[in-house]
Amino acid sequence: MKLRMGSAVLSLAGIFVAAYLWLYKQGRIGSIVCGTGGCETVQFSQWSEVIGVDVALIGMLGYAVLLVVALIGVQRPEARWPSHLLALLAGGGVLFAGYLTWLELFVIHAICRWCVGSAVIITLIFVFALLDLRRKPRAIPVA
Repeated sequence: MKLRMGSAVLSLAGIFVAAYLWLYKQGRIGSIVCGTGGCETVQFSQWSEVIGVDVALIGMLGYAVLLVVALIGVQRPEARWPSHLLALLAGGGVLFAGYLTWLELFVIHAICRWCVGSAVIITLIFVFALLDLRRKPRAIPVA
């Protein structure tokens, strides 16, 4: 239950990070706090979109789905499927974040601190889901 709640909180944090990046890219907020200048380079690179969709928007929607699944898991602590689904979705997110980090390091040659933060968030959600899968299922009392 605590791991699923942790996943929900992390998903909410991920939504905020991705929304911040997306709103910046859309011109809805004036500047991005980065400190290195790498965030602007990454945000406006040709790799900041996948088939015409902003990576930050994909992240925001992905974190929203993870939040819903985690909250369902909190409401149904005896159910195992939310942890399986969280692990599957977050695992895909970790692979995608790994690909994006590879692009930052070896193709774009700039690091976005917010993107690194998002990669850490999705990795933690994945770890929490795996740890939740390892827990023993609770016995349901028979009345």
